Amino acid sequence: MQNYTEYVGYAASLAVLVSFLMKKMKPLRMINILGCGLFVTYGALLGSIPIIITNTAICCVHIFYLTKKGEN
Repeated sequence: MQNYTEYVGYAASLAVLVSFLMKKMKPLRMINILGCGLFVTYGALLGSIPIIITNTAICCVHIFYLTKKGEN
């Protein structure tokens, strides 16, 4: 189980890193949502409430801005 948990953590880190390499906000937010979702999974596998809460909140912020009218 430990290796599986680490792979989820690495995938989450990679997704967040890739999102910061993007120039346009919409793709950045979408890839970062993926990374946050993976971090929530990682936090659940570890039993870490702070990781879950923080990444859920970040995901909500991204969804808010993606669905906000008048934004690209």
